[in-house]
Amino acid sequence: MKLSLTFHGAAGTVTGSCFRLHTGDGDVLIDCGLFQGTKTVKELNYRPFPFNPAAVKAVLLTHAHIDHSGLLPKLVRQGFKGPVYATAGTADLLAYMLPDSGYIQETEVDRLNRRNRQRGRPAVQPIYTQADAQAAITRLRGVEYGEWVPVLAGVRARFWQAGHILGSASVEVEVTRRNAETRILFSGDLGPGGKTFHGDAEGPARPDWLVLETTYGDRERIEVGEAERQARLREEVRTALEAGGNLLIPVFAVERTQELLYDLHRLFDRGEIPLTNVFLDSPLADAVTGVFRQHLDELGTKGDPFGRSNIHRVRSAAESQKLNAVTGGAIIMAASGMCDAGRIRHHLKNNLWRPEATVLLVGYQAPGTLGHLLEHGAQRVRIHGEEIQVRARVHSLDVYSGHADRSGLLSWVEARQGVGRGLFLVHGEDAAREGIRAGLVERGWDPALIRTPDLDETVDLTAPAPAKAPGDAPRLEPAALAAATDWHNRYAELMLDLNRAMESAADDAAREALLARLREGLER
Repeated sequence: MKLSLTFHGAAGTVTGSCFRLHTGDGDVLIDCGLFQGTKTVKELNYRPFPFNPAAVKAVLLTHAHIDHSGLLPKLVRQGFKGPVYATAGTADLLAYMLPDSGYIQETEVDRLNRRNRQRGRPAVQPIYTQADAQAAITRLRGVEYGEWVPVLAGVRARFWQAGHILGSASVEVEVTRRNAETRILFSGDLGPGGKTFHGDAEGPARPDWLVLETTYGDRERIEVGEAERQARLREEVRTALEAGGNLLIPVFAVERTQELLYDLHRLFDRGEIPLTNVFLDSPLADAVTGVFRQHLDELGTKGDPFGRSNIHRVRSAAESQKLNAVTGGAIIMAASGMCDAGRIRHHLKNNLWRPEATVLLVGYQAPGTLGHLLEHGAQRVRIHGEEIQVRARVHSLDVYSGHADRSGLLSWVEARQGVGRGLFLVHGEDAAREGIRAGLVERGWDPALIRTPDLDETVDLTAPAPAKAPGDAPRLEPAALAAATDWHNRYAELMLDLNRAMESAADDAAREALLARLREGLER
């Protein structure tokens, strides 16, 4: 069997990172992540893997974000028995993140099944459970940056600092077959440089093949240092508090939360914002902050920037519910960062309709998520089946991104001094991948060396240039995978429009006429 690579995720979309390297002596996965976005895309998480998990000999994990690690418990549940190699920081984070993800799977499905029973529909099973997550944690094997790790016969790997989050890495894989070596470099997610807690992204020179993330490949950001970043946060906080309402910040539990706490700590210390209550309403983010405390020496942070008397850690659901009584003057940080699950949805439900409230988005919002809808100006949304009018101010602050922008990605590629055979653009929407492809061509790259693989596409790594090899049909067509919305979103929008039309109708006769037209359309 030829050396080949199959893109089982993050191909034509940002999430679901999962690349299967077939060596002839066994399969190795680089990442095994959860799909996020529209319900059509998330449904892929419930389907069987498009490969035999028991045939996978090892997993090399770039970092702990759930779209890179979140299907590991399912992989173990379905027969994987090998090691999962990751840096110490990644392993420490996953000890909390995977059980939390399992808890979310269980609670979301439990809520869905209660509705299904009421509607006479069959029950569904969670993608995996907390017990499955604990089993996956036992497969973790810690590695050091820069040291070669034997993976299986003829395959070894080396982890490089990626500058994205605690423990993040680019993974270099070297495959030796018939005395010939092939080196494949997987960028993972690359940081923008100049981060508070990490050095800049690194990597080896001139790999044979490069698999490059392109999340922000179609946009440039103004580079800001720590002082400017804190100044922009200061203005957002002041404006929100002056409006009299709460400031809601949907946060990602890893890195974004800790950076925000660090900056708030500095702003409070300097008296640049009022000494107000900050509620960290995410047990996972609280636990992850504890992991950061364990790595403070490694992170190069002086003192403990995460503990203040006005920063309150909200652990239980009952404590979270008490925040409903807080109608103004507080900063509430809650997961998830894309508003797609977790406690932030309850806070949005309680605050979005208040004109004095503010929602501050501080990270990437995947298409189809509630955060994406809010970011793009939705006037009405559905949360937990209820229609909510959006009267709150919604603003984005794009200075906390953990991803390199277009220039940063291109500079990192240039620092690799070219590739021997070719480059694959992944982990980005089509516009982002095209942005990087065009940038590389402008810099003199041969377009024949650049490929944008589709979901489940297989490529032959013994070929002299990137080319698609025969393989199975994709589980989801590219158009559906890349769509910003799906029929679920359009159905929810239609129901909102119908409710509004019924409420604004002149009288009951007009409402009856509207229902009759709808009935006529359904019966055609």
